[in-house]
Amino acid sequence: MTEPSVITLGCRLNGYESECMRAHAKAAGLDDAIIVNTCAVTAEAVRQATQTIRKLRREHPLARIIVTGCAAQIEPERFANLPEVDHVLGNAEKMAPQTFAGLASTPRVQVGDIMVQRETLAHRIDPFACRARAWVQVQNGCDHRCTFCIIPYGRGPSRSVPAAEVVAQIRHLTEAGTSEIVLTGVDMTSYGADLPDTPKLGRLVRQVLRAVPELKRLRLSSFDCIEADADLLAALAEEPRLMPHLHLSLQAGDDLVLKRMKRRHARADAIAFCTEARRLRPGVVFGADLIAGFPTETETMFSRSLDLVDDCGLTYLHVFPYSARPGTPAARMPQVAKTEIKTRAGRLRAKGEAVLSTYLDRRIGHSTSVAVERCGTHGRTPEFCDVRLAAPCEPGALVDIRITGTTDRLQLTGVAL
Repeated sequence: MTEPSVITLGCRLNGYESECMRAHAKAAGLDDAIIVNTCAVTAEAVRQATQTIRKLRREHPLARIIVTGCAAQIEPERFANLPEVDHVLGNAEKMAPQTFAGLASTPRVQVGDIMVQRETLAHRIDPFACRARAWVQVQNGCDHRCTFCIIPYGRGPSRSVPAAEVVAQIRHLTEAGTSEIVLTGVDMTSYGADLPDTPKLGRLVRQVLRAVPELKRLRLSSFDCIEADADLLAALAEEPRLMPHLHLSLQAGDDLVLKRMKRRHARADAIAFCTEARRLRPGVVFGADLIAGFPTETETMFSRSLDLVDDCGLTYLHVFPYSARPGTPAARMPQVAKTEIKTRAGRLRAKGEAVLSTYLDRRIGHSTSVAVERCGTHGRTPEFCDVRLAAPCEPGALVDIRITGTTDRLQLTGVAL
């Protein structure tokens, strides 16, 4: 190995933090290091992290394996007990350059109390490898306690990055050639509550677009529709550089299930938001996180989640089979049989594939632009459709294309104009 390697599991915020850690480890001379940035959103995610670590050790017997991320923060002893692991770092420790600089002379396990964290510092990162897209953290942590979710205990309380620091990072990436910026966080619509004047996410979006006119595309990662503020909706309507693709944390389509999840919205709220967003920005596309088989969920309750796909006009589904996380209230509720959870997740995924296939078919013959990915043969439309290009283009470029067809992998095909 000639430089540190980072394996990213989980969310886009982990992707951003992985780039930071890569730079910290490289500066510390840890060229033999493999950093595994874990996810804890489900028990399955933790199991997969363990499998990944064991496989890495078999393939790289001399490497220094560093495990961090939410699973390591919540269950440090689990990973400390793995003989394949050299170091375990918490979510706060992994973001500190001095952690990597002093790794050889510090304890093998460095995991502090994440709940005492009160600020999230900006970290200057260089453009990602392809220059097409980069994630910028604007917020971390969560003050809410959804009954199925363990993530607040891995991320700590909600805290925001000041707007000036966000703008500086985006300007740095844009000047270096990055085409598209994705704002990311754990609970993005809580942005600003801990800052002076309590600015909301919409105000930040407006400020970024105003302060960095050379930024070509701005995209948002997952957020709660019930907390979308007026400025955010106005930006969606008025700012063509804000991409018409919104990923919503919906989780379920039945009101009683949502109540038992301790979510902040009802079914009608989700439908109303999608209707209003579509009125403000015709052509906007929605993705959503949905959980199949939440405790107490009946077939009738589940059917409302299936119906929500049509009622909201969802295009991209991110389906989670419910997985009980010890320490969460939902783990103590009456559980749905695992076979039924698997079946319902499969039905939701099939529904998602059907609506995406229909949407892609309707795009054939249209012209659009794509941000070209690393290999030069794939790109993303403003609506986040994956496009396979007929001929390679310059990675990172925005290229006008005509959509010519679809593939069996739910991709579009296109040719440059």
